[in-house]
Amino acid sequence: MDSPVIGRFAPSPSGRMHLGNVLCALLAWLSARQQGGQYLLRIEDLDTMRCPRAFAEQILDDLDWLGLNWDGEVPYQSERTEIYEHYEKILREKQLLYPCFCSRAALHAASAPHLSDGRVLYAGTCRDLTAAQAAEMRRTRAPATRLRVPDEEIAFVDGVFGAYRENLAKECGDFIIRRSDGVFAYQLAVVVDDALGGVTEVVRGSDLISSTPRQIWLHRLFGFAPPKFIHIPLLCDHDGRRLSKRDDDLDLGLLRTRFTPEQVVGALACAAGLTDRAEPVAARELVPDFSWSKISTEDLYLPDVFRM
Repeated sequence: MDSPVIGRFAPSPSGRMHLGNVLCALLAWLSARQQGGQYLLRIEDLDTMRCPRAFAEQILDDLDWLGLNWDGEVPYQSERTEIYEHYEKILREKQLLYPCFCSRAALHAASAPHLSDGRVLYAGTCRDLTAAQAAEMRRTRAPATRLRVPDEEIAFVDGVFGAYRENLAKECGDFIIRRSDGVFAYQLAVVVDDALGGVTEVVRGSDLISSTPRQIWLHRLFGFAPPKFIHIPLLCDHDGRRLSKRDDDLDLGLLRTRFTPEQVVGALACAAGLTDRAEPVAARELVPDFSWSKISTEDLYLPDVFRM
């Protein structure tokens, strides 16, 4: 008998949700509900300076307004530091961690190895520092903590994009699991929270697909079974520009003054290919006919109803 599906939506409350965030929340909710599973909500507010509690409260209110109900309590990552420290200790005991004193400028210097998509491949500058060298450098700079990765290919089958593989050593490099200011990095926190929450299905934007091999590697190190990953195409405006919180793209604060929840859900359902026309519809009405086979791998575009 198959295990129950447990999906989740894990927004970072660094601003009001835009339509791309809402689309991700909607598809994750529809997938979980169509399979008779649970839908969890988690607030990823690791960086409390950028993620005030007021924004998190707005997200909860917006999801309620959209009709995207969730199951259980809502955990806040900012309150789970001791849990992450426990798993950091496990990695340290495996001798997989080391301090990194590289500045952001050094990491992004022209001489640094860059991949075709613009990401920086960490060169391992601090990987082999001696204890004495690290102690001396700590006198002037607090280090980040990096995880050693193997020269090994990590592969998985994405629910929309299909087969994906990456060699961690050649296409990623050792990556940060805790910043120099003590804040835990997304990669470690998301793995721990998904595993402890029993999450079996992760739905998120395709811009995060390259982080998945790192997370699968962490799942293995902790003895967790990785969830199924489903990355969705990114939502673009009418000119082909991908939506961003930084640009205040059609956030829910504006949309709620001009549209009903059914109008927003209906328009996004049409953009995603779930319906033929951008007509008002309640989220619950989309559940019976939802299928991932309807979702394209191409970028999605806002329907004309959102032209302001």
